[in-house]
Amino acid sequence: MKTAIVPAQVTTVEDKVAGNLNLTQLLLIACPVFVSGAIYAIFPPSFEIAAYKIVTMTTLFCFFAFLAIRIKERLLLMWLIVFFRYNSRPRYYVFDKNDAFLREKFENADEPIEIEASAIPEDTIKSLLPQMNIAERARFESIISNPNSKLSLTTNKKGVLHVSITEIK
Repeated sequence: MKTAIVPAQVTTVEDKVAGNLNLTQLLLIACPVFVSGAIYAIFPPSFEIAAYKIVTMTTLFCFFAFLAIRIKERLLLMWLIVFFRYNSRPRYYVFDKNDAFLREKFENADEPIEIEASAIPEDTIKSLLPQMNIAERARFESIISNPNSKLSLTTNKKGVLHVSITEIK
């Protein structure tokens, strides 16, 4: 089988159908002719000339002829398509790490896992909060609810939280 190399200049040239117009331009100019014929036949008074029909037909022809204009070797229609696609793109990408894409699917994911209470010894669970009696707790709540007291929360480099309350008298 004999092969031939096609030069790049041949593949980049647009086909000109009539004069300087390509097929897309001819379709853009011919489309209002058919639409105008339908307007002339369908809208009242049927098959008669009316002022609003002439205005509509002229406006359609001007609009489609405007879309067939070339700017920088591209049709205005193509420039408008690029513009509207660019403006309709999403502006922000929201990353959702909870997405299920490419994750393992477990068969029993809907059933809750039950753990027996006796399996966890009680001495392993210890509260790090200081134990306060009722009088200390009431005093603490009154200090926090006082609008003159200042509550500050700070952390160190290891992530330990320090809470300090200062009363302003």
